[in-house]
Order: sequence, then C-alpha cells, then structure tokens
Amino acid sequence: MAPPLLQMTDIRYTLGGKPLLDGVDLQVGRGDRICLVGRNGSGKSTLMKVVSGDVVADKGTRFLQPDATLRVLPQEPDLSGYDDVLSYVEGGLGPLDNPYRARSLLDDLGLTGDEKPGHLSGGELRRAALARVLAPEPDILLLDEPTNHLDLPAIEWLENELKSLRSALVLVSHDRRFLSNLSRSTVWLDRGRTRRIDQGFSAFEEWRDTVLEEEEVERHKLDRKIAREEDWVRYGVSGRRKRNVRRMADLGELRRNRREATRAVGLATMTVSEGRTSGKLVIEAEGVSKSFGDRPIVRDFSTRVLRGDRLGIIGPNGAGKTTLLNILTAREAPDRGDVKVGSNVELATLDQARSSLKPDTTLSDALTGGGSDQVIVNGSSKHVIGYMKDFLFGPEQARTPLSRLSGGERGRLMLARALALPSNLLVLDEPTNDLDLETLDLLQDMLAEYPGTVVVVSHDRDFLDRVSTSVINAEGQGRWIEYAGGYSDMVAQRGQGVTARVKEGAEAPAAGQRPAASPGAAPARKGKMSFKDKHALESLPKQMADMRDQRAKLQSGLDDPGLYARDPKRFAKLSASLADIDARHTAAEEEWLMLEMMREEIEG
Repeated sequence: MAPPLLQMTDIRYTLGGKPLLDGVDLQVGRGDRICLVGRNGSGKSTLMKVVSGDVVADKGTRFLQPDATLRVLPQEPDLSGYDDVLSYVEGGLGPLDNPYRARSLLDDLGLTGDEKPGHLSGGELRRAALARVLAPEPDILLLDEPTNHLDLPAIEWLENELKSLRSALVLVSHDRRFLSNLSRSTVWLDRGRTRRIDQGFSAFEEWRDTVLEEEEVERHKLDRKIAREEDWVRYGVSGRRKRNVRRMADLGELRRNRREATRAVGLATMTVSEGRTSGKLVIEAEGVSKSFGDRPIVRDFSTRVLRGDRLGIIGPNGAGKTTLLNILTAREAPDRGDVKVGSNVELATLDQARSSLKPDTTLSDALTGGGSDQVIVNGSSKHVIGYMKDFLFGPEQARTPLSRLSGGERGRLMLARALALPSNLLVLDEPTNDLDLETLDLLQDMLAEYPGTVVVVSHDRDFLDRVSTSVINAEGQGRWIEYAGGYSDMVAQRGQGVTARVKEGAEAPAAGQRPAASPGAAPARKGKMSFKDKHALESLPKQMADMRDQRAKLQSGLDDPGLYARDPKRFAKLSASLADIDARHTAAEEEWLMLEMMREEIEG
C-alpha cells in the first residue's frame, strides 16, 4: 500500500489554557475525499491550520511527503501586493504548473482577471481565492467553508470541478449537500479527538448518533460503578490501609473519566418569541415591477403568502433576491404594482450582512440593547447570561467585543437577537452562514414548530429542502417563478437547478425555454470557440492518455487472484479507484467529442 501523503499523530494544541486538540490523528492519502466535521469551537479551523503548517502543535508529529504539494483556501484572502486578480491567481502557480488553467478558472468563475483587489466584493474575493488554489491542482487541497459567499451556480460548478480533480481533499463545510456529494471519508473532531469512518458524510449522522448512544450506555455503567464505590467509602469496613488507598485512587480516576466523558460541547437551545396571531393572508403582491436604471430586477411578479407558509427565495448573486425580499415585506416600494401586508403582522429579521453588529459593542449589550442585564423572551424577562448559554456563549464572553467573535458566533448572535423579538413573520437572509450542523438542525426544528410565517433567502440546498413549502426562483431578466416544495422539487419541475445570471445585453430565455447553462455545464454552440474550449480540446487527449495509464496500473493490482483474501480493504480501494477513473475517462471523452464537433461545425 502506498504511504500517505500526510500523516499526523497525537497532535495536541492548547488555546487559552484549555486543550483544544488532545491526541488528534489524521492521515491523508492520494485521492482521498475527507470531510472534517465537528461543533463550532471544536477546533476544526485550528486543525486545518496545523495540517497546513501555519500553526505549530504543542505536541505530536506532522509528516508531509517531501514531493507533495499542498494548498489552503484562506478564509480572508489577502490580495495586497498584486495589481489585479490574474496576477494574484498566477502567483499561486508552481514552475511546472499550467498558466492557461488560471485564466480558464477565472473565466469559469465569472472573473476577467483585470479586477483590482480594492474593488472586490466578498463573493469575488472568494472566487479569486478558489481559482488560486485550484489552478496548480495540488496533491492535497484544504478547503475551509469554500461555499461561503458563493451562489448556487458557483457551488454546483465547484462541486463538478472538485470531482474532476485528482487532488486529495479535506473539506470543512456547513453545506450538507456539498459534503454528501464530494466526501468518501468522514473525520469527526469531538472533545479534542478524532474518529474516522471510511464513508461519506451521508453516513455520518447515523454513525455519530450510534457512537453517542454507546457512550451513554458506558456512562450509565460508569455512574453505577462510581455509586458502588462511593457506598463502600461511606459504609464499608476498612481493610488494609494500602488496599484502601489504592481503591480511593481508583475512585478518583473513575470520577475523572466521567468528567471527561461529559465534556462535550452543549447544544444550543432556540426558542422564538411569538407575537400575536397574524391574519390568514400575510403578504399579497400583484403585478410588482422594479428596475435599477435600464436593468429589470422584478418584472410583473405576483404571489400570495398565507399564515404558516415557508417561502424560500433563490437565485444567483446579483439576481435581486434581497430587493424582492424587501419589496414583499414593504421595506422597499416597487416601481409598479401593489404589495399588501396583512393584519397584525409583526416582523423579525436576520440581516445577511450583519451590518447592525457594531464591532465595539459587547455581547451582553448587543442582546439587551445596553443599560440592562435582562432579555425579554416570549413576554418573560430572562437574565442575559442564561440567554447567552442557550446559544452556546460562556458567561465570560458577556463583555467580549463583537469584533472578537468568530463567524459562527456572530451568526448565533444574530439568531439570538432575531428570535428574541416578538414576531409572526420571520425573515431570514442567508441564516446558515457559519453555523455548525447541529445548530442548523436545531434551527430547522425551531422553524418547523414556529406557528407564524417564514421567508428565507438561502443558497443551502439541503436547508431549503428541509424548511420550504415553496420556492421563488430567479429566471433571469427580472422574471421570478414560484415552485411548490423545496429546492429538489423545483429542480424536478424545472428540469435543472439555479443558473447563472444572464449578463446585461444578453437575451433572456423565453417562457418554457431552458435558461443559460450554469458554470461548469457543457459548452453550447456559438460563433467561435472560447479560450477555455480551445484549451480543453488541446489538453483532453493527454489527460485521457494519463487516465488510461492509471487504469492499467489499477487493473494490474486487481489482477492478483489472492488480493481479496489477503487484503480486502486494498481490493475495495482499488475497485473504487478503477470505477472513478472509468467515469472520469468517459466524461472526458464525451467532452472532447462535443468540442471536436463544435470545432468542425465552426470551421466547416
């Protein structure tokens, strides 16, 4: 068996006097697809920094093969020192890397490369950083929340791009669908230690629940044993002193084991302050239109939202989702048409930009409004420290400035503030950003039990499937269509998912016509071949030849008649790799044939 590209053993790291990583092991082999999961604050980002070499562990060994290349997607890309995006992306290439791939990736991600670093949005920064780490096709690729700030077309393009890479992947993400589609192994970071299963994320939650149930049984046995020992301490007849001292020491060890077993991070406790019952009709929009200059944002859109509905609004970045949301909630007036908000509607909102969070404000003041230590929830007064604990904040964080909170902590704070307001209409703009999976589960359960109406803007496909009763999708050029069900139901009715926004000046698809292909889709016929198409046509034959060589080596290993009996794990791994290389070769062959036909048509 080939040695791993990266081997980490007994990694220990202390932060703020507390052990964050306590005996972590991690192994990354060629072609691995690993998702790293764990609660917010469990140390996932710190572990990724130790893996990358940016942070040195207090103890343990980290071995990276000398010839292995490793790239890390930064949470906050630094483009200082670069004249434009293209020079930043090319700066990540090695001497033997293909410079054409940098331009091709930028084109796929909707960037020209001429953009100036100081004028980039959060989404453009993330796309530039993705192009920089993907261009070299490294041996190991570390991606920490790669889907943040990306819209659905870009997320689905990224999935397809990562599937085609030979790089080993280590992924941290709150996007269940993204993890399920890409991962083949799962590493669970829990209470400072790692557990691993050689199955993708789709198997994780059932496995995690089984592990926790087994721990609960063992904890119950431990509690009974401790109770017996404590009974002996109180009522037992003393024997030899040496034996008693040893038994007391054993009792102390049992108590330490119980404390360690119950040291898991708690679950958030979410309750929403319910307002008065609204009327049956919550929102009615009739013939609504809105434009900015010559660009239509909403065109002749009508809908009715009834009490108890769960409405999702989806579409690519720049389509106008937030504008439509503001029009429906009467926070922005349309150019034409009417919007009626029903009777007794009490609105609570979660701001996507988190612009209402002032950096110097303390956590306590952000929840109470300042000048008090009480939060009003459901008409009852609750001490701010207790309310903070419901959202997994420690008492010591009460005076912490908001500027020192992590992304996940800021997300929980915004939820805590929104849910404390009396409401019967809850408006959530990108609520899933930076939340861990368990907190997302709790948010979904809370929304399911919420008696009012929910309107949510999200790029999280799994979240939309679990929450929405209908979704409104941007079809391009100001056209919005409502579909029954969640995101997957919309895809089934529409024939495809959310697609990239049609550029200004391009023709919008007619009703019933399929919209423009999203990033990563097969090329359509056009007047001339793009730079990307030409490069793919030239490079695909060599890639297919390399795949055939790899396939021959894998088949050679599988031809060993005693392999399965001797090493069934290696047999399974080789079989999976063979199936993967066959699928990739077929896809590459189909793409090459399509491009060749396009070339012949254009030249003919």
